[in-house]
Amino acid sequence: MIEVVASMARGPVFLAGELMECLITFTNPMSHLSTSASSEMLAWASAQIHCQFHASENRVALPAQGNKQDVQAGSDTVLIPSRGERGQCVLDTPPKILFCDLRLDPGESKTYSYSEVVPIDGPPSFRGQAVKYVYKLTIGCQRVNSPIKLLRVPFRVLVLQGMPEPPFPQDEEVSPSNPFLEEEESSRRDARPLERALDMLMATTSRRCPHMFNITNMRGKVAKFCIFKTVYRLGEDIIGTFNFSEGDIPCLQYSVSLQSEEEIQEQYQRRPGQAVSVTGHGRHLESCLHTASSHFSLPIPLNVTPGFSTDIVTLRWRLHFEFVTAREPMEPLTVLPNQSEVTVWAGAEHVDVDTFSWNLPIKVLPTNPALASYVSQFTGTNSINI
Repeated sequence: MIEVVASMARGPVFLAGELMECLITFTNPMSHLSTSASSEMLAWASAQIHCQFHASENRVALPAQGNKQDVQAGSDTVLIPSRGERGQCVLDTPPKILFCDLRLDPGESKTYSYSEVVPIDGPPSFRGQAVKYVYKLTIGCQRVNSPIKLLRVPFRVLVLQGMPEPPFPQDEEVSPSNPFLEEEESSRRDARPLERALDMLMATTSRRCPHMFNITNMRGKVAKFCIFKTVYRLGEDIIGTFNFSEGDIPCLQYSVSLQSEEEIQEQYQRRPGQAVSVTGHGRHLESCLHTASSHFSLPIPLNVTPGFSTDIVTLRWRLHFEFVTAREPMEPLTVLPNQSEVTVWAGAEHVDVDTFSWNLPIKVLPTNPALASYVSQFTGTNSINI
């Protein structure tokens, strides 16, 4: 028996275009003192990344694929990284050979390093109501005259979509070169793509520009709403404020929900005019009668998927507001200046109300993959015995 352990040291979350590294250790667990101990042999081992796509048949109408399966796909001695997986393999990298003809004596282990750039043109990891995209690193191993064994390590991919173009090419030097600091200049030019992407992400989501909105219904103005920005990173708090003192209509209650919209592209919808799937990720509810101002704070979970779009599905984000307003003015409690006794104010038993809602689109972008790794459902480690 040989034990195979794969471990992603940096964590199970990566940004598209980032270099993924994984250490794969092969161990003969038998002790050399055992009377039955013997050397173990492996013919070869290889590794590659692939992305599986799965769609709900009730919501997505995919074109017929036809019979395109390889004639060798039924053989256990042919490496097919997506064998046994649900859905379609929509992306894979070329396999890399780790070794050929490995011999392990009792108690001996050998570690190999696998590295590959996560494809930048693929979709992000996503588990929606209609569509799923799942990434896995698959390691294939085979003994002589034996079937191939597959070890799969699931991981998460974040994709930067909707980012503004950089103001200058990434390989262009914008500061004067210093002939006395050649090493420093060279290291700046060779900065890793991940660092450049994170710098651009931070710059985009750090810009604050207050947006003001007048909340009105058919009876008049309810409040003034202010939000400080509309572009956020995963893990950030969305903060907004209400000013009810400028309203003409009393607001009894409001709620704010963070929602994602999953929309199937028209040509792939199972039914014409198919409804968009809406998922809630947090809600703030507050009673605000006789309140001059109020605010809310909604955190964006680290484990959700930022907005993206593919040929099949589009994911958007929004804030969904709901307001409950009174139809008639409501007099506030008045306290006389010379009043010494405690006065209790009781709300009206019956109030005629109106309700209305409003959606504010926002943009949600990825965050640092190392930060997202802390709450990932994946461990970045897996093992198998062959």
